[in-house]
Amino acid sequence: MKEVKKYLKILLTLSVILSVMLVAGIPMIIVGASNQIYSVMGIGIAFTALGFYGTPTAWAIYGSNMPLKRVVYAVCEENLYTVSEIAQQLSMDENSVRGWLDKAFNRGFLKGFIRNGDMIELNDNVSAGKRERAAQCPNCGAKFTYTADNPRCPYCNSPVVRQ
Repeated sequence: MKEVKKYLKILLTLSVILSVMLVAGIPMIIVGASNQIYSVMGIGIAFTALGFYGTPTAWAIYGSNMPLKRVVYAVCEENLYTVSEIAQQLSMDENSVRGWLDKAFNRGFLKGFIRNGDMIELNDNVSAGKRERAAQCPNCGAKFTYTADNPRCPYCNSPVVRQ
């Protein structure tokens, strides 16, 4: 959820900056031209052009990506794991939900989940170094769990002998 919020925040920031550039560019042109400060006038022209063409595009991109946040929220926070459940909850058609899910998975917004057709499942794959195993220390007899990253008894620091 954090990644999609960051992505949308970047789009929002860009949209606001371009909007401000459009508004600030026009007075810069006037002040620069009337006072013969051509660098200010040139910057004003650039700001106005970027703002004029960039503002509507940036706002359209930002607004059109809002359903992405909603779909990711439905999976991560509302625990909806089928396309039909998400479509019903969000009042969207199932093909749109599939498209937003594809985009969310491609951008890495749904880490920890895998898509199996129209089902979304938790990804239980854990790297071998992080998988916990149970053991009994051959030295002190304590029972504990360990990972391949740290195969030692936490009580006496003896190495674990794997069977």
